Amino acid sequence: MVQRMQSSATPLLTLNSPAHVSRWEQVQKEVKATDTYHLTETELVFGAKLAWRNSVRCIGRIQWSKLQVFDCRYVTTTSGMFEALCNHIKYSTNKGNIRSAITVFPQRTDGKHDFKVWNPQLLSYAGYKNPDGTVLGDPANVEFTEECIKLGWKPSRTQWDILPLVLSANGHDPDYFDLPQELVLQVPLTHPTFDWFEKLQLRWYALPAVSGMLFDCGGLEFTAAPFNGWYMITEIGCRNLCDVQRLNMLEPVALRMGLDTRTPFTLWKDKALVEVNYAVLHSFQSRNITIVDHHTASETFMKHYENEQRLRNGCPADWVWIVPPLSGSVTPVFHQEMAHYQLKPSYDYQELAWKTHLWNKGRDSNKTKKPRRKFHFKQIARAVKFTSKLFGHALSRRIKATVLYATETGKSEMYAKKLNEIFGHAFNSQVYCLDDYDISSIEHEALLLVVTSTFGNGDPPENGEVFAQNLYALKMNDSAGLTNGHDKFSMASSKSFIKANSQTELACQHTERRLDRLESLRGSVSDVMAEDTFGPLSNVRFAVFALGSSAYPNFCAFGKYVDNLLGELGGERLLKLAQGDEMCGQEQAFRKWAPEVFRVACETFCLDDDDTFLEATIALKSPTLSASTVRFMETKAEPMDAGHKNPDPAHLLQYCKKLLPLNHISLYVSCSRATMLIHISTELPYLPGDHVGVFASNRPEMVEGILARLQSPGDLNVPVELQIMKETHTSNGVVKTWEPHERLPACSLRTLFTKFLDITTPPDPNLLQHFSSVATDPEEQQRLRLSCLFQEPAAFEDWRHWRFPHLLEVLEEFPSVRPSAALLAAQLSPLQPRFYSISSSPMVHPGQIHITVAVVTYRTQDGEGPIHYGVCSNYLRNINENEDIHVFVRSASSFHLPNDMTRPIIMVGPGTGIAPFRAFWQHRKYQRDNLLKAGQTIGKAWLFFGCRQRSLDLYRKEKQDMLEDKVLDRVFLALSREPTIPKTYVQDLIRKEAATVYQKIVVENGHFYVCGDCTMAEHVLQMLKQIIQEHGRMTDKDVENYMLKFRDENRYHEDIFGITLRTAEVHNRSRESARIKMASHP
Repeated sequence: MVQRMQSSATPLLTLNSPAHVSRWEQVQKEVKATDTYHLTETELVFGAKLAWRNSVRCIGRIQWSKLQVFDCRYVTTTSGMFEALCNHIKYSTNKGNIRSAITVFPQRTDGKHDFKVWNPQLLSYAGYKNPDGTVLGDPANVEFTEECIKLGWKPSRTQWDILPLVLSANGHDPDYFDLPQELVLQVPLTHPTFDWFEKLQLRWYALPAVSGMLFDCGGLEFTAAPFNGWYMITEIGCRNLCDVQRLNMLEPVALRMGLDTRTPFTLWKDKALVEVNYAVLHSFQSRNITIVDHHTASETFMKHYENEQRLRNGCPADWVWIVPPLSGSVTPVFHQEMAHYQLKPSYDYQELAWKTHLWNKGRDSNKTKKPRRKFHFKQIARAVKFTSKLFGHALSRRIKATVLYATETGKSEMYAKKLNEIFGHAFNSQVYCLDDYDISSIEHEALLLVVTSTFGNGDPPENGEVFAQNLYALKMNDSAGLTNGHDKFSMASSKSFIKANSQTELACQHTERRLDRLESLRGSVSDVMAEDTFGPLSNVRFAVFALGSSAYPNFCAFGKYVDNLLGELGGERLLKLAQGDEMCGQEQAFRKWAPEVFRVACETFCLDDDDTFLEATIALKSPTLSASTVRFMETKAEPMDAGHKNPDPAHLLQYCKKLLPLNHISLYVSCSRATMLIHISTELPYLPGDHVGVFASNRPEMVEGILARLQSPGDLNVPVELQIMKETHTSNGVVKTWEPHERLPACSLRTLFTKFLDITTPPDPNLLQHFSSVATDPEEQQRLRLSCLFQEPAAFEDWRHWRFPHLLEVLEEFPSVRPSAALLAAQLSPLQPRFYSISSSPMVHPGQIHITVAVVTYRTQDGEGPIHYGVCSNYLRNINENEDIHVFVRSASSFHLPNDMTRPIIMVGPGTGIAPFRAFWQHRKYQRDNLLKAGQTIGKAWLFFGCRQRSLDLYRKEKQDMLEDKVLDRVFLALSREPTIPKTYVQDLIRKEAATVYQKIVVENGHFYVCGDCTMAEHVLQMLKQIIQEHGRMTDKDVENYMLKFRDENRYHEDIFGITLRTAEVHNRSRESARIKMASHP
């Protein structure tokens, strides 16, 4: 048993990896203690699919990865089994669009407590033996029908009686359950040309569900594991209807056709058999019920056979069963030599349950006594109605939904947790950060929901990078048919590749796609073999909600990338990609998408319960937190330098060091603008191009103003811990516990609002909704409810972008609002670190980090509103030299200097975009001096800088010194607002030097660096692309391929930041564009 477990689990875990060794030790320990062990859910799903893949008699195995597994190992009673099987039948029937599924009940223990489905098939027709020896119904089921009657079943005794389900649990005597008529889809058989065929009154059920076989997996035996695929026409037309020992309809059909049945020379059997099969195919197809003809099935098996030979060096098959009973030699499988051998996991035949069952009360006694128990479907409380709440809740134990998120600011996490709450009303829903998700589980998910933002100009959030790489590696692995070869996955680690692949035609043309097995199986074999149908995620249903800002050219790039890859890996897209634009209507977009994807998911898994949908909709509109679920408790403050298990940005402060001294150097100061060079003493390691993250503090006057408006805040200087009530569903019911907030440390209320909470970003609709509930003034309540909330999202957007109010201004606008301190703290986002490009070389300035900071101050409302202050720039401007500052270094590996120092570099950085290039020229000077000593040279370096006026030319003297020292070979200055000089931007100067730029980048394989706001970066990129196309005489396709290669070689580098005050017109234009886009998708 232990050896079989190891061979079964190895594909799930890398052999001898820590996870594999740990699981192996766990299994050995469990076997030693109990003589058995239990498969994890992932192992069970994997094993069930693999058992289908190994089934030697199944011709339809190409679809093995699309098996839906219902894990019902928790069931203890026959009524629980019946409920699960009703769910199975409904899910698989799917109104005729048949879906393959298996329901797995508890495993065998000692052989005396087995769970059994006594029916050989879940659906079958009764057979009644008449006194004259003839049979009414299906002769194959005469013996089982008699067993059902002995149990007390009272049939109608017609030709087409559906047999009850006979179930036994935990070794007890069986119970029988009548299946409701509405559950069993039956197909009346007609012929497209023979009108008389309908008068034969033939029919058959649509779902072939084998229920008497044993599932052997990892040395464990599951004696009750009914599964289904869909019919091949010959199973009904040849075997069920025309076999002599079954309904034996061949001669009656031949006589109706007018065929001479007295001699085989007329081939009457062959002719009649074809027409019966044709009638079956016609009847199913005309009612849009999934079925496959034997020719298509044979061709798909050959494709599967070829795949298996390539992937597993063999494909076990029983030729006698694989070759169809009709037209055998004209199908390709007839001519294929096959090897019949057994692999595990497997589905194996077992003795009929009624022949091996040990009756607790004695079998013979049941003949004279009243039936032990009789159940009808409506007597089962939890399955009384498919649309009942209890039934939906029962399904939640079977169908798992996984919600994944990647975030930089916490917004995606908030949406993901809300989505998880919604799906929890009908599914067993769990939420994970992409960084914490085990990618090996993705192939075994039933329902996958992804909520992700895009960082900067198309990059993945930091906690989504590894997932992106692993997902792409999975695609490459699947495409190449490999099990390793990580060298082929280098592009997956390129953020530029992610951007490029979010802009493909697939991303633009994605529409809602429903895999229709009926169409694929009755259509051409090329449709069935389509790559997206049989990828590694072919059994996964998914949907993606992408967050981003349309101010960036690569809007929602990472979300598009994930959506593309999930689809290319064979996943079934429930809804087309949804996008939430930070510029306008993001909350509205999520509130539109969330209930829609929930509705479609419920329909997909047959959980279409109006009450459940209503509950979920209410949950979407209701606040997640309330006064009864959050509280402050006095505690000890956490030391600021203590480590913390949670890597949330707010807690990174605990990892940072207190740095002294802090030295300011003013680079430029005017009444409206100021730029500073700041020296920070620290031993933190870094490289030129890296970023430093600074944890700022909110302005004291804002903090004190907010604290004064809180409802009964208590002592503002006493350390408190914010706690959230968590509900855990257990076998004993719901257990409620208070747990510390996962983002916020224990500290005083004043410290919390000063260092850890974002109070400058305009409140979102959820917070305003809370304010409306606590406002005591009716007029303020109405304004908050109507003007700023969901009934009028456009009004909220106008208010937010015009006023751009911070929290204190909102409280001042609505003076009757006095929020609870705990509830307010729980709803505010954490104060994020601000990132600055490092402006120094560690070789030139050891023990120091230099940063270039533009001090941000502005007035809202087109310059007529109150003054607002940039949080971090003003914090740095006003900080005292003896005050602690907390920083950390974030590597920007894609923006480092080239390893080959002989390569030329071109740097483009207007405004404070020059910051990293100061580090570059310092470092290049150090490198150049060392190379000269060794008799080597360094590549040429050009710098394009831009600003409004000559007086704003940052680091003018340093640049001049570098020119004279030949560290910089040329420096270009673009002035956009200088009097008497035409308006010039950096891309204009690049255009003037087109020939040399082409030479350095294309011919000499140089590196191109861009640092600055996203609009400038896009203009520079397009100009560079135009230069390369013109001077390289490339077609549009050629230049696109070159630009992708340019990025993949990591020679095009971007360090892009968002909209600044200097691009306010871009902000307004982007927002207007976003509003138009939102209005076009009501």
